[in-house]
Amino acid sequence: MGSKERIQRSKENTRSNILTAALKIVRQDGWQALNMRKIAEEIDYTAPVIYDYFSSKETLVAELSATGYLLLSAKIREAKDAQPTPVRQLEAMWLAYWKFAFAEKELYQAMFGVEVNCSTMREGLSKAEEVSALFTGVIRQLMKKAEPTEDMVCTKYFTFWSVVHGLISINLVHKGSSDEINQTVLHEAITGIITSMTP
Repeated sequence: MGSKERIQRSKENTRSNILTAALKIVRQDGWQALNMRKIAEEIDYTAPVIYDYFSSKETLVAELSATGYLLLSAKIREAKDAQPTPVRQLEAMWLAYWKFAFAEKELYQAMFGVEVNCSTMREGLSKAEEVSALFTGVIRQLMKKAEPTEDMVCTKYFTFWSVVHGLISINLVHKGSSDEINQTVLHEAITGIITSMTP
């Protein structure tokens, strides 16, 4: 391995260590505790080194958000591929979305600005489009007999997303109802929207 490759690998490792340290701090102490000085202390660097990789806390959070979207897309795709019909696919995909939000709570908060002061939702829109495209593809397939317009497909997607994201946000910000009630609401909402799409 040449010196250029070693330097590049070292930079990639440092960048990865910074992101890992940031996520560790957030998981331990919450988003309000995250700052460049703490990250530097966590990985035994000086704060200026962190700024060599991320110009601000916002750019670092945007990178974590992008990571979250990649993971979420993979989980949703996996759930979709495991089911044989559009109805089962949509159910599994929204359940995968729900599970991701709680398994990767901090990433989800960064992705959607839930309890994150430096929300990066605007920067994450292109990544979010990949997630929505997975859902709208199945919605379009499920509604094909009705020959849906793009507006019809988008309306159904945002109906799903509003309910699921709203329920997740309620539970992330302050513990909502019991898990049993949440699951009932989630399943009834998904089933009800799917029923409204099928003849």
